Amino acid sequence: MLMFISIQQAAAGDFTLLKYAIIAFLSDMLIRVFVSPRFAPTLIIGRWIVRNQTPEYVGARQKKFAWKIGVALALIMLVLVVIVNSFSPISGIICMVCLLFLFFEAAFGICLGCKFYPLFFKDKVQYCPGEVCDIKSRHEIQKTNWTHLLIVLGFAAFIAVNYLLFHRFFTEAPFDLFGITS
Repeated sequence: MLMFISIQQAAAGDFTLLKYAIIAFLSDMLIRVFVSPRFAPTLIIGRWIVRNQTPEYVGARQKKFAWKIGVALALIMLVLVVIVNSFSPISGIICMVCLLFLFFEAAFGICLGCKFYPLFFKDKVQYCPGEVCDIKSRHEIQKTNWTHLLIVLGFAAFIAVNYLLFHRFFTEAPFDLFGITS
């Protein structure tokens, strides 16, 4: 959430929170990679939040590889945004890549760094969340077909029609319902 909010503020022209978020993110990733994940502040908070849940273990090798990707991206952002105090398409793309990685992990439980691990290493990936590395057949609820694809395409068309019909109305500034501000 911090990264998402700080990127939104940066898009509006205020990079202050993003600079702090980059330092916090890089520090947390460095602790994970070079000290121990046991001492990473965000992982400690995460363990506290899910303390009453059964853990779903992930292979350490691919997770550490994913964290190293995070360190590399955060180091580039540290140099470009914090030290040089600049912004460019490069920093924007890196922010979007980081958000994509974080979103997939949070929303779907998919570690994209872990997915890239086999492209660089010959080791077999172990302990994937939801056992996705080992699935040979899917349960009925996991299956998709052409009907499902048509539903998704229909939904995208529905959103596009909404844009075409309501864009002018939606871009109007809202008025103060209770007249509180003046």
